[in-house]
Amino acid sequence: MPRDSGDGAGLFVRYAYPPNRLGYCGPEDVDALVEYSVSAVSDPGLRQLVMAFDGAYPYLELIAAAAGIHDPLDRRVVEAYWIGNRLLMNVDMALLGRSVTERFRKRAGRDWDRVAEAVWAGGLAHHSFHVFAVYPWAGLMREGRIDEPLHVMDRCRIRWGKVHAVEEDSVAVVSRPLEWVDGALILSHPQVEVVQASPTVAVAVGDWVSLHWEWVCDTLTARQLANLRGFSAHHLRLVNEELAVPLEAAVG
Repeated sequence: MPRDSGDGAGLFVRYAYPPNRLGYCGPEDVDALVEYSVSAVSDPGLRQLVMAFDGAYPYLELIAAAAGIHDPLDRRVVEAYWIGNRLLMNVDMALLGRSVTERFRKRAGRDWDRVAEAVWAGGLAHHSFHVFAVYPWAGLMREGRIDEPLHVMDRCRIRWGKVHAVEEDSVAVVSRPLEWVDGALILSHPQVEVVQASPTVAVAVGDWVSLHWEWVCDTLTARQLANLRGFSAHHLRLVNEELAVPLEAAVG
């Protein structure tokens, strides 16, 4: 576990900025977030912006409290949510369930049982849990609506790729997109995709990087890569188990 606890807010912005710029989540002041994302400055104003991500920030609070860490924007906590690390194992399942219930039960409607089952099946306070289990996309796929949910889940999850080429404003990476095969979500064969380079993340050919939507978020160490793969695979198994239940049984 890294000891560095600094600049967790700046790290959070690297991961949260891509969907925010598309209007999917977070504060409306996109321009301010853009400035922070390119300046690498961390100050109280940035913290206020981060707290406005009401989907992600409560997970940080859970992770920090369970680990006895005072600051939810401690870098180790931020890494746990987006990438994954051992701090996730400290979060009590009942507390995670209560948090998700309070925030998403009304929004989930008849899909709520599916979300609750994912928590008790081993869900963790990781971004992949939120994408695969809390968002409604798996439920839509169960109903036969595949294309849009598949695209959003693939882009919204934090995925990993190996840098193949670097241009001035873009990076070509080899990654494995989600694919829908025989009623299950799997990782497809490696493919080259071109994504937006980050002005605050220096990359080189051969580096492993994390990706969110069409954006490079950070470089990954071997430990971080293994964690991201492992926690993502864990929640992919959970959603596939849920998708395997016949629709009639799922809705009672």
